[in-house]
Amino acid sequence: MFNKRILTLSLVIILAMSAVFISGCANNQEGLTGRVVIDGSSTVYPVTQAIAEEFMKEYPGVRVTVGSSGTGGGFQKYVVGETDINDASRPIGPKEKKLAKKNGIESIPVTVAYDGISVIVNPKNDWAQSMTVKELRQIWKPGSTVKKWSDIRPEWPNKPIDLYGPGTDSGTFDYFTEAINGEEGASRANYTASESDNVLVQGVAGNKYALGYLGYAYYKANKDKLNVVAIDNGAGKSVKPSMKTIGNGTYKPLARPLFFYLNKASLKNKEAVEKFVKFYMKNAKEIVPQVGYVPLSKAKYQSQFDKLDKLAE
Repeated sequence: MFNKRILTLSLVIILAMSAVFISGCANNQEGLTGRVVIDGSSTVYPVTQAIAEEFMKEYPGVRVTVGSSGTGGGFQKYVVGETDINDASRPIGPKEKKLAKKNGIESIPVTVAYDGISVIVNPKNDWAQSMTVKELRQIWKPGSTVKKWSDIRPEWPNKPIDLYGPGTDSGTFDYFTEAINGEEGASRANYTASESDNVLVQGVAGNKYALGYLGYAYYKANKDKLNVVAIDNGAGKSVKPSMKTIGNGTYKPLARPLFFYLNKASLKNKEAVEKFVKFYMKNAKEIVPQVGYVPLSKAKYQSQFDKLDKLAE
């Protein structure tokens, strides 16, 4: 009887270990290995990084590295083949596209989410609750003579306005300057610039008279340190960025799509890259709002998944 019990227990243990082994193989997705190299937009970075972390839990044999040197800085690496994917908060530019083609890189653009560039001020700022596009242009245009808050509106403080914004490698810089100043890259130069959105957050959070702009997710993650300015685009109503106003298009003119650009050769020749971008499209609907951006519809993510699936053949 005793031996029979031992035998039965042994079989149970063996079966349990087999189940764990099979589960481990399943979690490791048949032992997939490889590397996925990503750089680019600091705005898109939180989405891609969050998805990369989840992907590596399911595929522990794959290493996914995500940089955030800015859209333009990332494209410099992408167009010479140093990365598989470039996160971008603006479409690829003509010069970048030309360089990519010269180096034999065929790009696949993929829309990730929607963002609303947020104009931020210090929580102690109780005067600039709303601003017009014209006033933002007055501040940020090349050669701007605005030095004090009172230069914008006479009733505002006669104090220096300290400006913070993305550097010139940033897609947010490109989009903001075109939307506000009418020309991509057209901006005053005398402001504190950084490719790191966290540096911009800290700068504005620590200065009562500061003003800056960055991606909505960074504002949302730091609501306790910042105030956001409502924007009047001339339609007679001031609108703050939110999941709702970005999603329904009422936050103008600073709502925009976010992308990544995928090297087609990486998709076709690197199984790890193929698995990653498909995983991205399967899980973005859930992860994007957790990060702080507005997701696409389920149908749009699915159509992009289907496109990637076909191109990978």
